[in-house]
Amino acid sequence: MRKIITDSLVMKTLEKLFAEKLLKIKAIKLQPANPFTWASGWKSPFYCDNRKTLSYPSLRNFVKLEISRIILEKFGQVDAIAGVATGAIPQGALVADELNLPFVYVRSTPKDHGLENLIEGELRPGMKVVVIEDLISTGGSSLKAVEAIRRDGCEVIGMVASFTYGFPVALEAFKNAKVNLITLTNYEAVLEVALKTDYINEEDVPVLNAWRKDPAHWEPGK
Repeated sequence: MRKIITDSLVMKTLEKLFAEKLLKIKAIKLQPANPFTWASGWKSPFYCDNRKTLSYPSLRNFVKLEISRIILEKFGQVDAIAGVATGAIPQGALVADELNLPFVYVRSTPKDHGLENLIEGELRPGMKVVVIEDLISTGGSSLKAVEAIRRDGCEVIGMVASFTYGFPVALEAFKNAKVNLITLTNYEAVLEVALKTDYINEEDVPVLNAWRKDPAHWEPGK
């Protein structure tokens, strides 16, 4: 029981600490009054760009070490690390180097020339693989990478991501795919820290929560 409580407290502390760090470098932008447009076409008052962490050596090192720690503590024997292209390639490579493990990355689609690879690097059947992702929205692209690795005859024993929006559609997708997902931080932690630091106002919270509940159909001002 003590270990379970300790693990829970460590994750809760990590979630808030990393949220603070992301907000400090403005890797997260919350704009309820001036929403962004995602590649999917969704309108969103929330934008997260974890790739900004790569430009800050101390924060880049923090991400590398925390993901490595989680892998060692949660997943036991690991034979390889896989990054999801393109956002998680650098983080995945850094983690693989820290753990002295083979590294591959998974493309969203096969190359249209040369060997037409979907997975770049070498995996051998039976390998136990941890997938690294930078951000989880719907989970679609992340789970396609999992499928590709499984088709190669390997076992995906878990995924570690920097951030998740925690959309219901993603939670259901990971549950159905039987993938254990652990993240450094999440929507709730970011909102809590953003409120405490006056990054957003109290009246912004209902707007953000309404969007998160149904992001595909959310319309600004309604």
